[in-house]
Amino acid sequence: MPLHDDVVAFMSSSAAHESPAQASAYEFLLGMPKVELHVHLEGAMDSATIWEMAQRNGVSLPVDRAEDLRQFFHYRDFDHFVQAYYAATSTMLTMDDWRLMIDRFMAGQAKQNILYTEAFISASHHLARHDQAEWIEVLGESLSEGEERYGVRVRLIPDISRETPESSQGVLNFVKQAHTAGVALGLGLGGPEVGFPPELFTEVYAEARDFGMRVVAHAGETGGPESVSGAWKGLGAERIGHGFRVLENQDLTSEMAAAGIPFELNPSSNYCIGVVPKDHPHPIRAMKEAGLVVTVNSDDPALFDTSLTLEYLKLHEQGFSLSQLFEISHAALNASFLSEEGKAELRRAYQAFDHDQLQS
Repeated sequence: MPLHDDVVAFMSSSAAHESPAQASAYEFLLGMPKVELHVHLEGAMDSATIWEMAQRNGVSLPVDRAEDLRQFFHYRDFDHFVQAYYAATSTMLTMDDWRLMIDRFMAGQAKQNILYTEAFISASHHLARHDQAEWIEVLGESLSEGEERYGVRVRLIPDISRETPESSQGVLNFVKQAHTAGVALGLGLGGPEVGFPPELFTEVYAEARDFGMRVVAHAGETGGPESVSGAWKGLGAERIGHGFRVLENQDLTSEMAAAGIPFELNPSSNYCIGVVPKDHPHPIRAMKEAGLVVTVNSDDPALFDTSLTLEYLKLHEQGFSLSQLFEISHAALNASFLSEEGKAELRRAYQAFDHDQLQS
């Protein structure tokens, strides 16, 4: 069972029936080749899967019924979202949970023609629960089995939860093992920005880079442009997750545009936790007009009741043409950590895609 049935979710909506043009755009975007660079595996598990794992593992949740979880996943602010995310991750205790999660995630990505994904796992939350060697083995086996079963590829970026800086060395040691095993691409940094600036993790990131890992970081979501600058200049982050608050510093924006640093944008996530007002267009357009490299992603799709396809549709509703969205999808491929050979293979899939509707 896929985690989020995009077809049913949209085609049963009133918007699809009221606007044939919108339905046509949705079908185009669903079939369009896509690459996703910013999605949390744990946040991609729907309420039914979270409830299933909680019951199996004897974990208490803040609600008493599975159907109430969806309401719990309506957020007052970022702190409420973090509370919900922690509740979800608390249910993920066994190797069978990880097998189930990866299988459902990859099935959902395949349904949307997301050919390649770089997905976060919140390693700080799980290290104490698992034998690391066994966990890495299960992750690797599950990813390989999913690729064979569904024809899409997923690679992992374990991240440090910045509110637990004491976990950073343990996460780094885990990522080193997972990187050597070919399971992890590198290191990420997530969690609340306020009170936990990038500079706390400078040494860990330097060690990760020296080890040959790719490095990324969340910044400029609830923190200001100084957080973006710290992640880029202080940590050496090769991509910035969210990062739209870079626009508050024109010099930094120009500098990052000239450097070609990609940003991983997540519209529904930003609207749901209130960091972008719901009645405002998403800053992605202003970022693109400023010359920044932008990509579209779903962040925590099940927790925000969205999907990557619906994120693209949201931007189409805000005035992006299908041609522009196709270009952004291609930018995500270019910004990925795939090898040049891997990128060339996926570019052939992009080239084979029917371009007839691109002028819409």
